[in-house]
Amino acid sequence: MALKATIFKADLQIADMDRHYYYDHHLTIACHPSETEERMMVRLLAFALQADEALCFGKGLSDEDEPDLWVKDYTGAIKLWIDVGLPDDKRVRKACNRSEKVLVLAYGGRQAELWWQQQQSVFERHDHLVVMYLPSEATEHLTQLCQRTMHLNCTIQDGQVWLGDDKQRSEATPQIWKSSRNDK
Repeated sequence: MALKATIFKADLQIADMDRHYYYDHHLTIACHPSETEERMMVRLLAFALQADEALCFGKGLSDEDEPDLWVKDYTGAIKLWIDVGLPDDKRVRKACNRSEKVLVLAYGGRQAELWWQQQQSVFERHDHLVVMYLPSEATEHLTQLCQRTMHLNCTIQDGQVWLGDDKQRSEATPQIWKSSRNDK
């Protein structure tokens, strides 16, 4: 019998001063049996960074045809495709062909840096691809916030992200390894 996903609930209050987005989200997050809490929390942070009323979690690890998060318009066209981790160039190319904008939120320390060195020249071809990196210290702190039921506050200002609950707070500054040509 296959293992089932573990369900997490998160009340996430977002104050994104960079985008002037202020909203409370009540999220249900399925953590795939092969997914770590670190990866799930990076998905949650990706949600906070790109928060929108239409942003939702995809099947991610359960279905290779879906991203970790996405925004679709009313016609079903994909406006935003978000993958976390270190996707291969084939997956990124496929995402870029299917979506108006693609964001990869990489993490994993030295392994992520090696991945970027190998993929950078290939990824430069994609005009609407953004690649961001979260340092290991940031993802370790995110993991400490993980609980089955979370009440989190997220503040984003000048590229810095603070995520926390009433007991502890994590700070992260995602590094932009590649920006979209459309954003310049």
